[in-house]
Amino acid sequence: MKRMFYSRRGWFSTLLHTLRPQETEVGFSTTLAIYIARHFTLNTLAMVLALTGLVSLFDFIDLLRRAATRPDVPTSLILEIAGLHIPYYIIYVLPFGILLGGIVCFSRLTRSSELIVARAAGISAWQFLASPLACALMIGLFTTTGISALSSTMYRQAEFLDQSYLRTGGGPLTMQGGELWLRQADEGLVPYGVAILHAQNVRLNKSTLEVSGVTIFRLDDRDRLIVRVESPLGILANQEWHLNDSAVLKPDHLPQKIGALTLPSDLTVSRIQESFASPDTLSVFTLPGFIHLLEHSGFPSIRHRLHFQSLLALPILAGTMALVSAGFSMRPTRRGGVARMLGSGIAAGFALFTISKVAEQFGESGALPPVLAAWAPTGAGLCLAVALLLHMEDG
Repeated sequence: MKRMFYSRRGWFSTLLHTLRPQETEVGFSTTLAIYIARHFTLNTLAMVLALTGLVSLFDFIDLLRRAATRPDVPTSLILEIAGLHIPYYIIYVLPFGILLGGIVCFSRLTRSSELIVARAAGISAWQFLASPLACALMIGLFTTTGISALSSTMYRQAEFLDQSYLRTGGGPLTMQGGELWLRQADEGLVPYGVAILHAQNVRLNKSTLEVSGVTIFRLDDRDRLIVRVESPLGILANQEWHLNDSAVLKPDHLPQKIGALTLPSDLTVSRIQESFASPDTLSVFTLPGFIHLLEHSGFPSIRHRLHFQSLLALPILAGTMALVSAGFSMRPTRRGGVARMLGSGIAAGFALFTISKVAEQFGESGALPPVLAAWAPTGAGLCLAVALLLHMEDG
């Protein structure tokens, strides 16, 4: 027993002697940083892939349930739709994958006494957490810039297949009797003018949008009415509104028939369709311009702004989850309560998920600004992680 104690003590002394000269010279061992970063990255990627596979399996089962009443839909199409959803689910589960992967990584390093030896050598928790934090930030940044662009393209194709083969309705623009309100620039009468268009019936016909019962209010730059245009029929094609049998109504004047009227527009049929579609079909690079177009045209842009801010906050949220996982999993085993701490870490992750969903609902309803609704979960998780690490490091 005494021989075993001295042999173990000699092993620790050797490691301390190996780490201390490096600490004196460079402050932190680069080899140790790469070692921890590799373990953290591999565990995180494994967790992200496992969670994505699990969610995709449930998505595939749900698609099979929806296709059960449609015998003409083959199973290969269901597999294609489920496969096109995979990048979207990677973005969705990324914070949880980083949280669970970090908990597995740091708990293993703590059980094997590797982190204990590093801290005994004078390396603080802030130093050996720098490399996994940098990895988490890079993973989040790659997801925001790369995977989100791939996800938007594949998710748009999946929505098209879902709309064509599994859903009964054709969307808000393909239904007879649907109304349309939009606002666009109109410099045909005065500079910086605005046109507000209202159509009572809307129908999508290939690449053109057919409307009936059209009313156009043409305003100046101070939103004062200049003229009102009435037309029974009109179409939107090639970024122009073509109205038939139009009549012009001016203040204190009788209605005047002018026949055909062409009104330029910066809108297209695809853009109007995208305004009703999910923001997940747009990448982080196209969202700012599209949000500006929506606001300029009078369409609501809250969901798109909230999605854009969520993508911007994703790298910081990934780093926050890495710190939260460290705070809940680096407790030494000799102190006991390790299982309780790990369970608390998982519970904290789900609590942050609940906060993010509640904040998202408040943001979509307009009760919170989109910036605050998207960044609030990240700020709450960061405060929790810093408090845990300060308590663990400094007591």
